[in-house]
Amino acid sequence: MLSRITRVYALVLIAALVVGLSLPAAAKTLTIKINAKLGPILSGSDPGNLNGKQGSVTVKASESLSPTKHTSNSATYTLPPGAIVITAGSHHFKTTTKSTMTVTLTSSADILTLSASGSIEGFNVQVTDTSYLKTGSWTSAVLKHPTTFSPTPQNLTPAKTANGPGSKLKYTIAGSTTVLGVTGTASNSDPAKFFFLPRTAE
Repeated sequence: MLSRITRVYALVLIAALVVGLSLPAAAKTLTIKINAKLGPILSGSDPGNLNGKQGSVTVKASESLSPTKHTSNSATYTLPPGAIVITAGSHHFKTTTKSTMTVTLTSSADILTLSASGSIEGFNVQVTDTSYLKTGSWTSAVLKHPTTFSPTPQNLTPAKTANGPGSKLKYTIAGSTTVLGVTGTASNSDPAKFFFLPRTAE
């Protein structure tokens, strides 16, 4: 009986494809990975001793998200707890509260800004990672939903000043704020999800 139901369901799926009907599918998950060397120090005293250390940021965002804030050339998405994982030197944390991802499209660069907070060794830490990608890396579709950039991977050039253009990492701990340049790469992917009919005994 179950085998017969499975075959009928398969025939329905095939028929839907033949007549051009669209079937509902789960939204893909965008994964962005930033691997970098931190430094030089652009401002602050660097209490975390991160200058010269390796760092990484991984963010996962559902491509079904809609912006919580937007302008004509930017979109900010609110991400759930756990969506961002940050490693800097020997320090590592995953967000336990909501974080944000902002994409800003400009004539000189496409800018990705990730803002998150967490706890390291009992201290509250706020981190903002800013990556300057090539102009045109994203299409305007990113202003409606998270989507991939291209080319991937691409190199990140460090900022020369704390408030100037270029890639950088800002962190605040115990009331002290430090900004470091970021040299490395940014890559992304959103592999398609495949669905399979369950196998049943004949």
